[in-house]
Amino acid sequence: MGKKIFSGVQPTGNLHLGNYLGAIKNFVELNNDDKNNCIFCVVDLHAITTKQNPKELKNNIRETVATFLASGIDPKKSIIFNQSKVTAHSEAAWILSCTARTGWLSRMTQFKEKAGKDKEKASVGLYSYPVLMAADILLYDSTHVPVGDDQKQHLELCRDIAQKFNKDFEVDDFFKTPEPLIQREFSRVMSLKDGTKKMSKSELSDQSRINLTDDIDLITSKIKKAKTDPLPMPSSKEDLNNRPEAKNLIGIYSSLTGSSLEKCIIEFSGKNFSEFKNDLSQVLVEKLTPISKEIKKLLSEKNYLDEILKNGCEKADKIASNKVKKIHEIVGF
Repeated sequence: MGKKIFSGVQPTGNLHLGNYLGAIKNFVELNNDDKNNCIFCVVDLHAITTKQNPKELKNNIRETVATFLASGIDPKKSIIFNQSKVTAHSEAAWILSCTARTGWLSRMTQFKEKAGKDKEKASVGLYSYPVLMAADILLYDSTHVPVGDDQKQHLELCRDIAQKFNKDFEVDDFFKTPEPLIQREFSRVMSLKDGTKKMSKSELSDQSRINLTDDIDLITSKIKKAKTDPLPMPSSKEDLNNRPEAKNLIGIYSSLTGSSLEKCIIEFSGKNFSEFKNDLSQVLVEKLTPISKEIKKLLSEKNYLDEILKNGCEKADKIASNKVKKIHEIVGF
């Protein structure tokens, strides 16, 4: 029996290599497996937990869809839609927020990180968005959710909410408790300027990341300038422990080529970083240039992207609104 998979990407614009290797590449593999039933959501409701420019948000929603398509996700096989157009998400989030406990949300480490020292100034949405994430997943009876390390805690919360709702209203298995899908042989993609920090759009320097819209010259230049250490390439996994920049670059190479980390270490053991960087640049150019060109082409076809979203929203709405009707009956509305 196939998996029912739900995953979302925030439309923050300028998607980068970390987004591709951490999520989108995996989405394509899941989409290509005919046994799977995949739903990929542009989570624009999540995006507004921090202030957005309305015009930019609209463009970023289209850019996220364009990136999905350019990377190889087939809208005929999978549902692609944006969250705000399916009102069941907001409604279910409210109902589930009455099931979730404040103690559970207070333990979410990502809120503490994003809110920083002045938590009093953080929006209520930033605090409660894991409940909306739970609604996203549970509305579609999802069995599996692709997650990175930073989202595992939120999926646990989703499972807790599902189990409490089922128990409170004595409806065994009404909400399915989804399992995490963790990528094997995947290294988290870190900044090219600092191997201890995650690659991020919010970092000021563009040199810290490879954007999916970067051209050949930019990719080559950024890898050439990427921070390394003075030692030769490592000869063992243990050798990587105290060498974050080396670990990051080898991890990127391993993820892009589909080779194990051990094989990559053996291949480049003892060589100079300059030699390795040439090979890494070639692999990046080979994998990302076709995606970059296709994103740019699709962004000029706004009507086509809007049509993909419209069709996806209709399919998603049919499933989600049906689930909300059942929730109404259970709750007593």
